[in-house]
Amino acid sequence: MSRGATADKAFALLLATRAGSRTSEFELGDATALPYADTSFDAAVMALVIFFVPEPAKGVAEMARIVKPGGSVSAYAWDIFGGGFPFALLQEEMAAQGIAPLWPPSAQASRIDALRALWQDAGLVDIDTCEIGVQRTFASFDARAGPRDGPERIEAIKTRLRARLPAAADGSITCSARANAIKGRRPA
Repeated sequence: MSRGATADKAFALLLATRAGSRTSEFELGDATALPYADTSFDAAVMALVIFFVPEPAKGVAEMARIVKPGGSVSAYAWDIFGGGFPFALLQEEMAAQGIAPLWPPSAQASRIDALRALWQDAGLVDIDTCEIGVQRTFASFDARAGPRDGPERIEAIKTRLRARLPAAADGSITCSARANAIKGRRPA
């Protein structure tokens, strides 16, 4: 079994053990070839996923296909290039140390104008967008996950990040992120 398949099985098992999962079904599949009949659902949502889909237009078209007329198609994605990606500072500091940041295959799909174009091209109407701001506070700088690289590079990155992420009086740090959200309706 491949590492990806193992992770998928572990994720499915985790979901199955969560409270409330008895009223929900979880299936693993291909976002560009959903295994459902046309007009099967009232709504379809892609949460923090669209930039991982190699062909985002196919993914949105599939969501539109399986939603009933009048149904809702929605998504949200970290604003990777607009300064909202949660790990933007870390990636900048990694790049400064000569470590190439990894990007998802369709990172451009996270832009609000790209999302709007995808929804329009899928024939969706009443399209609305917004930004979602979030913050997360860590007990200390060291409580935040960091890069996995050589010790010298890690220390250099940590030093630079500490300077850019000032701690509160209690030592905690708060990081902000922003996602672009979109919704549209399948025409009746």
